[in-house]
Amino acid sequence: MAMEYGQGYAADSGHRLPAALRAPFEARSWREFAYVLLGLPVSVVLFTWTVAMVALGAGLLVTFLGIPVLAAALVGCRAFGTLERVRARVLLGVDVADPEPLRMRKPGPAAWMGAVLKSGASWRHALFALVQFPWAVFAFSVAVSFWTCGWTLLTYPVWFWVFPAYAGQGGLQLYGDSHHSVYLDNPFEVTVTALIGLVFTLVTPWLVRALTTVDGLLVRGLLGPSRLSARVVELESDRGTVVDTAAADLRRIERDLHDGAQARLVSLAMDLGLAKEKLREDPQVAARMVADAHGEVKTALQELRDLARGIHPAVLTDRGLDAALSAVASRCTVPVAVDVELPARPAPAIEGIAYFTVSELLQNISKHSRARSASVDVWRSEDRLMLQVIDDGVGGADLSQGSGLSGLAARLGAVDGVLVVDSPAGGPTRVIAELPWRPVG
Repeated sequence: MAMEYGQGYAADSGHRLPAALRAPFEARSWREFAYVLLGLPVSVVLFTWTVAMVALGAGLLVTFLGIPVLAAALVGCRAFGTLERVRARVLLGVDVADPEPLRMRKPGPAAWMGAVLKSGASWRHALFALVQFPWAVFAFSVAVSFWTCGWTLLTYPVWFWVFPAYAGQGGLQLYGDSHHSVYLDNPFEVTVTALIGLVFTLVTPWLVRALTTVDGLLVRGLLGPSRLSARVVELESDRGTVVDTAAADLRRIERDLHDGAQARLVSLAMDLGLAKEKLREDPQVAARMVADAHGEVKTALQELRDLARGIHPAVLTDRGLDAALSAVASRCTVPVAVDVELPARPAPAIEGIAYFTVSELLQNISKHSRARSASVDVWRSEDRLMLQVIDDGVGGADLSQGSGLSGLAARLGAVDGVLVVDSPAGGPTRVIAELPWRPVG
């Protein structure tokens, strides 16, 4: 993900001088000025390379030589782009991720050249070379002019004696023609000149900062990954989360079946076999064994119902979130008030995720919160389905601790959802989940 401009250069609140007075002497200002100074020679080389090579390649397209020349031109632009990203990171604090890599379906020079020419990132780098050159000339001219003018005038009281000593005039000439000349040579004029220089000196760092802000936008917009590429990476990550979640759910179901209902049914079959053998020898013992087996059947059925409810409860399919959340709230160890206000039912997938989110949050309340009461609110806000779970427990829940909340946040993120936890020590805990609203059908 890209760092916001200026991160890492936050002003130290311990400074006594205002930022406007500190700016000319801060390291950040000198780094930004150095960036502008270096920008001109770098942009000249980059612009010359891009224009010359692209023009040569375009002229040679009538032959096969034009394709490798164009590919070499774009590869050179990408190499300069790497340099620019490093320069922006070191001098401006703008951390821009590398663009999407070349995608080749098969190895070989022809496939490589095709990937370079088809890559949008390559052409964005070439566009950066064309746009950045005139901007670098402008920024260099403005920054150097203001910087040298400011410091020259500010230090004028120190060096104005050079004029009468070596130039044969009273001071810096402000105006002159064949009949009249005005020199800055008396103490008042020297002082005013220094004050004007002070204004220029104080304003210049902020002007340079504004210029480098534009540079940062150019680097981020043209030399980093495209929005589509970033979205593809995000979707690939979300797909991995969904796959991992599905695999974990399958393992949980298998474990619950193996350790619970399956083991109980195996034991039940063995008990019924023993009861069958005892039926003729000792009917009363066989009857007790059948009665015990009947109780085991009830327990196994309840475990299967709980497992089925954990996969997808029938009440959710039949009656929606209101009834399903009321049912899961009734099994919580603390009283839970449920308020569901929805104009219609969301898509089944979103409805299922909302149900399991609230269910897991209520399980956390039962296990960890030591709360006396809790509440669940569900409503729609524009194109988002909002869930809020509040308890009056001890608090201290934290997404960053790798707990079940972090896994829940990953599940929500896989469908463009968001989980926000506000849980100060001592409580209360407020968890808000957002899901995209997708109507049925």
